[in-house]
Amino acid sequence: MEKEIEMYLHKCIKQKGLTTLKFTSPNMAGVPDRVILLPDQKVVWVEVKRPGGKVRLLQQKRHLQFEALGHKVLVISTKQEVDDFVNKI
Repeated sequence: MEKEIEMYLHKCIKQKGLTTLKFTSPNMAGVPDRVILLPDQKVVWVEVKRPGGKVRLLQQKRHLQFEALGHKVLVISTKQEVDDFVNKI
């Protein structure tokens, strides 16, 4: 189910003419799954979870690190949350 939501996110972002990148870091565990590149040099990091899925402690730590640097980090676990996010863009 998580993969389905991630692919839906990718499709919706692409339909808006924007870019989403699958992100993995060989040097840092716990980073969010996706990077969304928005206009005006804005970036949103997205952690995708299955419905009811929980963010692990290390992921929470990474989210707080990124947010402390001024980055937006979202946790998305349903297609409705994808739709809500995409409609706000």
